Amino acid sequence: MFNINKVNRNIELFIFDIYIAILKIKKVASEFDNADNLQYDFKSWDSVIREFEIIGEASKYLMKASLLSQNYQVLVDFRNKITHEYFGIDNDIVWSIIHIELDDIENVILELINAIESNLKQELIEAFIKDNSYLDFVVKELKELRMPNEK
Repeated sequence: MFNINKVNRNIELFIFDIYIAILKIKKVASEFDNADNLQYDFKSWDSVIREFEIIGEASKYLMKASLLSQNYQVLVDFRNKITHEYFGIDNDIVWSIIHIELDDIENVILELINAIESNLKQELIEAFIKDNSYLDFVVKELKELRMPNEK
């Protein structure tokens, strides 16, 4: 079984980290109808911000591996801003990213997932299903990534 907690992480793990962070952001944000309501629910706001930090950090490694273009430096920069200037986070910008840009990022990540060698991809999916077994919406999406005969 693939160990998703290895110290020297395989680059493919960062791809899945981003995918799962996107799923979590979408799930949390779907419960709100505007940026203010999201921001004023501190647990949800903090969750979304944390997942954006994960996306930015993982994107840095994908760029170093030339799996993401330098255009994605904006994700790393956004991560740095929300990590170090947390009092200056504009909730409208976060809301806009969630509702305008996140789908495009997800599509790029799905392309990267689909490019992973089949056996490794299946091993990673199973490991991430196990690791996220308490999140039914994540498990459902991960199962959709399985090979047709594996679903």
